Amino acid sequence: MKNLEFLPSQLVQRVGKKHFLIEILLALSMTSNAQADEPVWHTTSDSTLYGYANNTELRSDSLINPCNRIALLSQNSATTEVRLNFKTENEKWRLTLRPIVLVENDRNAFGSRQPHQAYLSQWQLRLRASEAWSLAAGREVMNWGPAQFRSPSSPFYFNNGRTNPMQELSGVDALKLSWTPDMNNTLMVSHLSGSGHIAQNTWSNSWLFKADRRNDSWVNGLVLEHTPQQGAFFGGHTQFSANDALLWYAEASSSTLAKALQSPSDLTVPFSVVSRSSRRTEVLTGAAYTFQNGQTLNTEILYYGHGFSSQQEAAYFSRAAVALSLAEQALGKAPQLLGREYLHLVWQSNLMETRGYWRAMLTHNLTDNGNELSAYSEMALNNHVTAFALGALPIGNSRQEFSSLFRRSITAGLKLALP
Repeated sequence: MKNLEFLPSQLVQRVGKKHFLIEILLALSMTSNAQADEPVWHTTSDSTLYGYANNTELRSDSLINPCNRIALLSQNSATTEVRLNFKTENEKWRLTLRPIVLVENDRNAFGSRQPHQAYLSQWQLRLRASEAWSLAAGREVMNWGPAQFRSPSSPFYFNNGRTNPMQELSGVDALKLSWTPDMNNTLMVSHLSGSGHIAQNTWSNSWLFKADRRNDSWVNGLVLEHTPQQGAFFGGHTQFSANDALLWYAEASSSTLAKALQSPSDLTVPFSVVSRSSRRTEVLTGAAYTFQNGQTLNTEILYYGHGFSSQQEAAYFSRAAVALSLAEQALGKAPQLLGREYLHLVWQSNLMETRGYWRAMLTHNLTDNGNELSAYSEMALNNHVTAFALGALPIGNSRQEFSSLFRRSITAGLKLALP
């Protein structure tokens, strides 16, 4: 676990030296006890051990990854993962840590590799200055909104991980000031210094403003974010409970991309990458209906403005088929979704069930008419051990997004709640 950062001084370095307020917070946390009458600290911790294996059947005729020569994707893997949670707090201070230890054995036709990681997925030191004001420094998953398929209202987590319940989202490094005057309103200002343990500077020196207002039947949120050398991000989310069974929600944003692959419909015009894309809009609208047995059906429609039209997507695959260098460019520079319009359905079990949970998903790309079926299930074997499985089955050919890389994928394993 040599890469695992636990010491406060190391945590400060990971967030950024310019954030001197973090050092002040850490110093105050060690001296504030001396000024108080024996503050009561409460400490909790838990951990989960995961062991799982994956088998993926890749497409040998893939146009953007022919014979797996570009992406070198794993065909078989075995993974051991430990996810830990630690929290200690009193009336003013709270420190939380979420370390992850990951050991893998990946194999494909070209050989095997054994990558391993030990990192802090999330951590935060929070000062509650008053009933309304708080100041926090750390690494946080800034994800919000009710959408299942994608989250247009989040500048950091468009892929919110909800289509893959096994996925561990890692936070972004930020200093955050929050004002919560009552139960219905929240204002938050954050300064971001980086993209967390991923070691990318995508969000370095970014500013985020978020406002939320809620009551018993609805929630509204407004998001403004600015990154240097990139246009401002404007986003929002809303949800409304029509009754005990029906929830309606929507998310939207307007944004630019720092780098964007251009795929003109005219095949005589080559690929190009612009350093800053035109401003585009993303909109998701959805509804969730809960049946009397507690099961829920979500229906969502997404418009993704940064994706390609049907003609541009067809040209994207045609160019990739010409040469390996073009396939490499197509794969490496592609937008997060190739198409523009998507339908996503989720049917899931009662979340209050204690013995198990399942969800079935269908995603239809309205741009290229491709489909993907996926399902996740977990069952408690006893009080400490749970079996789980995740499968994905694309339906289509090599010129459709979901089926462009693989034919099927299945992951199965166990998770053990550690004492």
